[in-house]
Amino acid sequence: MLTTKQPHEIKEIFLNGGVFAYPTEAIYGLGCNPNNQKAVQHLLSIKKRPVEKGLILVASNFSQVEKYLKPLSAAQQEFTQPSATTYIFPAHPSAPKWLTGDFDSLAIRISKHPLVRELCTILDSPLISTSANLSGLEPAKSAKEVAEQLGSNIDAILEGNTGDSQKPSVIRDSITRQIIRS
Repeated sequence: MLTTKQPHEIKEIFLNGGVFAYPTEAIYGLGCNPNNQKAVQHLLSIKKRPVEKGLILVASNFSQVEKYLKPLSAAQQEFTQPSATTYIFPAHPSAPKWLTGDFDSLAIRISKHPLVRELCTILDSPLISTSANLSGLEPAKSAKEVAEQLGSNIDAILEGNTGDSQKPSVIRDSITRQIIRS
């Protein structure tokens, strides 16, 4: 397993369908290429997470996730800027079911975290973002905790500081503005 502080070193792992951990606004996230079904299935099997639950995508800018979504209303446009909040948007019919699960929507966060933004820019892609932990255990808040929980099950850890948030991102519906997870 690769442990690095250099985001560009994750690119080959991403392109080859690997799974990696990286710091986010509050915790370490577990990610992979959202367009690679085998990579996503591997990530889900590591976490023991059912595909039906759907996943979150993080990106450095809205253009990286736009193709997965139906056109946005004027009111939804305000949720396309960097934020610590994850928004639920109506998914485009072509969005892969391995991302949306049993839903006709997709959770998106345009990250404010500098390392997430840099990584998505280097990869020119959004990333899967789910907590780096085994189901039932607390999410990892450091590279050391990721290694202890997930160890040889993942291909790499991008070391760095998590943001100032104390818990995973709030999830809010982009149409109703209802909070789904606080």
